Amino acid sequence: MQEPLQPVDGNTPPVLAVVGVGLIGGSFAAALRRKGAVSRILGVGRNRRSLQEAIELGLIDAAVSPEEAAVQADVIMLSVPVGNTQSILETMLPALNEHTLITDAGSTKVSVVEAARVALGDRIGQFVPGHPIAGAETTGPAAAMADLYEGRTVVLTPLEENSIAARRCITRLWEACGARVITMEPDTHDVVLASVSHVPHFLSSVFMWQVASAKNSDIRLELAGSGFRDFTRIAAGSPEMWRDIFLANRDAILSEIGEVRNALDKAEQALVDGDETQLHDFLERAALARRFWGSRSGLK
Repeated sequence: MQEPLQPVDGNTPPVLAVVGVGLIGGSFAAALRRKGAVSRILGVGRNRRSLQEAIELGLIDAAVSPEEAAVQADVIMLSVPVGNTQSILETMLPALNEHTLITDAGSTKVSVVEAARVALGDRIGQFVPGHPIAGAETTGPAAAMADLYEGRTVVLTPLEENSIAARRCITRLWEACGARVITMEPDTHDVVLASVSHVPHFLSSVFMWQVASAKNSDIRLELAGSGFRDFTRIAAGSPEMWRDIFLANRDAILSEIGEVRNALDKAEQALVDGDETQLHDFLERAALARRFWGSRSGLK
């Protein structure tokens, strides 16, 4: 296999293809264009109107098919529901150049790596899995922001088959976006993200469903304020994307839901018993932990 192009400090910036030019993929494209780290950006997607919008917004230079992207691009970013990973890679494989690197932004990694191995076979070394810890409830090309990844963490879960040059290439692209890159094993990633990303979205969606399904939902929503807004914001995310995440990381999420249920039972029992001390201790520990995290992360 040829050495991959160096996107940030090499003489020839690579051609980038983004599959799924929405918030995540579009922001990746916008950040790299602003940095001058890529020479041309191609867009791939199912919705022609969205691709045309991405062109008009300056996120991509042209809309192409998956096969054309596989031929023309030096780096391909997959920003699609994780359940679509295998099919898009299988479509690209026959036309895929030997030097082309593929990475992704999927929120689960074990299932994505398994899908990539099935699709790419002995060319799996060209796939460097990743996950940016950033996002919003907005979708589509208009949601893209060139500064979305500034100061944010990106997790790479590189494979044994990835060359050092391939890892370095994808790392430098993310660093050009302003992100901090860390590495971990795919299964470790999925367990951790089940706790701090997937279950919060699951609980937010379940709560929003419960309120919206109530007989007096109109008056409830009319009186809802900032606390309700903050708790339910992430429930507005893409149903297709989150359905795939929940199913792909089902075991870890179910285990974490069990832990949340145990905590809820304890808090509920304190309320049933009218145990002022126990309830106060529970709330105080939660408040201190949240304040500490906010001050340390900068995401208040």
